[in-house]
Amino acid sequence: MAGEQLQVLNALDVAKTQWYHFTAIVIAGMGFFTDAYDLFCISLVTKLLGRIYYTKPGSPTPGSLPSNVAAAVNGVAFCGTLTGQLFFGWLGDKMGRKRAYGMTLMLMVLCSIASGLSFGHNPTGVMATLCFFRFWLGFGIGGDYPLSATIMSEYANKKTRGAFIAAVFAMQGFGILAGGMVAIIVSSAFDSKYPAPAYEVDKARSTVPEADYVWRIILMFGALPALLTYYWRMKMPETARYTALVAKNAKKAAADMSKVLFVDLEVEQEKVERLSREQRNDFGLFSRQFLHRHGLHLLGTMSTWFLLDIAFYSQNLFQKDVFSAIGWIPKAKTMNAIEEVFRIGRAQTLIALCSTVPGYWFTVALIDHMGRFAIQLMGFFFMTVFMFALAIPYHHWTLPDHRIGFVVIYSLTFFFANFGPNATTFVVPAEIFPARLRSTCHGISAAAGKAGAMVGAFGFLYAADGIGVKKTLIILGVINFFGMVFTLLVPESKGRSLEEMSGENKGEDEPESSRRDGV
Repeated sequence: MAGEQLQVLNALDVAKTQWYHFTAIVIAGMGFFTDAYDLFCISLVTKLLGRIYYTKPGSPTPGSLPSNVAAAVNGVAFCGTLTGQLFFGWLGDKMGRKRAYGMTLMLMVLCSIASGLSFGHNPTGVMATLCFFRFWLGFGIGGDYPLSATIMSEYANKKTRGAFIAAVFAMQGFGILAGGMVAIIVSSAFDSKYPAPAYEVDKARSTVPEADYVWRIILMFGALPALLTYYWRMKMPETARYTALVAKNAKKAAADMSKVLFVDLEVEQEKVERLSREQRNDFGLFSRQFLHRHGLHLLGTMSTWFLLDIAFYSQNLFQKDVFSAIGWIPKAKTMNAIEEVFRIGRAQTLIALCSTVPGYWFTVALIDHMGRFAIQLMGFFFMTVFMFALAIPYHHWTLPDHRIGFVVIYSLTFFFANFGPNATTFVVPAEIFPARLRSTCHGISAAAGKAGAMVGAFGFLYAADGIGVKKTLIILGVINFFGMVFTLLVPESKGRSLEEMSGENKGEDEPESSRRDGV
């Protein structure tokens, strides 16, 4: 029985790249555009929130969020994301990818709007309300990770599957870019009412009345792209691999994919039932057989994603402090609150445009040629090198004549994060696990990543204040090195069918190969 494949699944594996592939990328990718926008836009407005709600009356010095409040505002969405990844990952395997898909999107829409409408009679009330809605926003975002990855992997052909999944994830780069651009546009629109201010003299206008609208508009904008794609998500049929291999409904799988591929496919209900009986691949997540076949794979995907997200998210969250240290963002007392948002947004946009977005699309272009393993190992290696290059001579980089060099190397760490493990850790878990556990295992791997993001959000915000940026960068370099080590547990899936990787086209006693092509 080794290697026997259902006709509908083989048709998907060998299908030529066509319109439905690009449609699926856009529909799933807009969810990731929204995810990235919602997760990263909060770092654009945290300083503004401090000015508005924590400036003491009559004080000439702008206020800032207390460390515990800043950590909560930045990190609570990651707590929700982790929970959502586990819950919706499990739900996607139990009730189907499509049925869970719409739930995540509507949750993101509603909570984006609610975050911008956060209310309260005092600063504590506003921050508590904001954190509440951002937790549930993160819960919806979390569901998008396993569902989008699994749907795209199960729709794609095996020749270009890596590029398609990576393209979905690459929309995250445009989401980060959009966050900076929206911040620039909104802050410019409001700040234009106050031309040529002399901030050193006019301290009273440090926080202008319209500042409270700025952060709310920036947060609520995240609802728009998610809302625009809801209808098209609901029109997508369930994936054939879930319908045939999990739901055991060969007729529906053939009918759905016939419409997508525009070919006539044979209904193989008897073959589905026979393969289910003979191959005996019905082991559970906590079984000895899963541990034997996929235990090290799951450890590899979890550990590498965990380590990557510590570095990646901490870089994003404290980059505004890095920009301040090297002089890109002046001291708060020299500008009003809205101009500060403009300057932070401009810096984030420049980094995203020059390094983050190109890094994602290098991965899309090369992942099916170089392979997942090589790209991930390379990315972690260069992130390690550049982190140490920033950290060891850190005081050299803060000198006025060397600041541009610092920004160039700092940008390269983002480039190799995205042309590296930030993309591949998303791609691989959607390819190497059995269909009935694929969404669950991807959700577990992604949740490990968000645990790392929480370490970055909570721990490294304190670390940057307590031990300084230099030591923080050294720690991040060490973390990236261990990412290289744990990458050795991750198998190469380039050019292989999902059933070949998961062992679903093998008999009970045939072990799944973990060979690495081209490595």
